[in-house]
Amino acid sequence: MSKITEYFKETKIELKHVIWPNRRQTVYYTLIVVILSVLIAYLLGIFDFIFLQGLQKVISL
Repeated sequence: MSKITEYFKETKIELKHVIWPNRRQTVYYTLIVVILSVLIAYLLGIFDFIFLQGLQKVISL
């Protein structure tokens, strides 16, 4: 049980060293992640469509 207590004490000490982002930074980084996620999903959708069309042409030969 002492190891668990020691772990939580050390964790609390380490969390005091963390520099937390402010609200503006958090919103900014969140927007970046959302925008990049949408762009990557769009690109993957385009590539999926292109490969599907090519595969259908190969299969129909």
